[in-house]
Amino acid sequence: MMISKSSIACLLILASAVTAFVPLIDGGKQMPRVYEGWFDDQIAKQAATAVGKAIAAGKTKIEVNFPPVPNVDEVKFGTPLNQKFGKTIISKDLNVPYKPGSDLSRQLIGYSNIYWAKKIGQAAAGGNVGNIGGKPVCVLTTEPISFNDIKNKGIITRTGAVMSQDARRNGRNGEAIICVNPGGEETWDRLVSAHASPGAPFVVLNNAYSTTYNLGNKRGYEEAYYLKRISKGWVYRAYPGQWQAYLEKPDGKVELLKSYASKPELRDVANLVREESFKRFAINNDRWTPGFGERL
Repeated sequence: MMISKSSIACLLILASAVTAFVPLIDGGKQMPRVYEGWFDDQIAKQAATAVGKAIAAGKTKIEVNFPPVPNVDEVKFGTPLNQKFGKTIISKDLNVPYKPGSDLSRQLIGYSNIYWAKKIGQAAAGGNVGNIGGKPVCVLTTEPISFNDIKNKGIITRTGAVMSQDARRNGRNGEAIICVNPGGEETWDRLVSAHASPGAPFVVLNNAYSTTYNLGNKRGYEEAYYLKRISKGWVYRAYPGQWQAYLEKPDGKVELLKSYASKPELRDVANLVREESFKRFAINNDRWTPGFGERL
């Protein structure tokens, strides 16, 4: 059967379109797309793949950190993008209602982190309910959310508050812990002692602040998946890959500027990206200001 050139051209266009809009099974090797990666499972796939690889390599203390919602700095103001994320992704996945004044709308970050915990746990377990790396999964958090309101917990088989008596008393041998926003890294080892089983994974997910004012942590937790916004760009790392510095351009697209074999200093990466942005765009790369690259 003969295939016309026009048919071949159409197939090639379709293939390129699919490649452009559908992330690979592992989410791809470059940093997730801004902001599509929050909506199309790219971040979920990348983070889960990285955590799975770290666990397979024998890592038991792991850090995962990325913006849990598209516009973290503006979450209190309810940007259209964050509202869309809450309504179309979080509400549907967790089966929690989203409307003005609802618990989900007021605690969007807290509920979003449970969504991400589900994604990391399920993918790392190979899709078997209740397992991460072949183990039952528990999610603990410091954030003010109601687990009773979450009708679809997926792979998560136990939930609780960090350092609560119930959470400590109900721990199971061999259980993997995903600990959401636990606080300063100087407390992490104490949390491991309180909640974790020997040799089982303990994942610190989306800690909201750093007491070292640098990238990642200094406690020896493997930064398996890391995405941080810096002035004029991003820092990205997915285990076992290198750390990468990206420039975010006025059109919202990103460009890789430099890769690092080991974790760089935050100030060095920030200076590199900021200077490159000014060299190319001067003052016209400001995502906040109308007429100067605004894109929020």
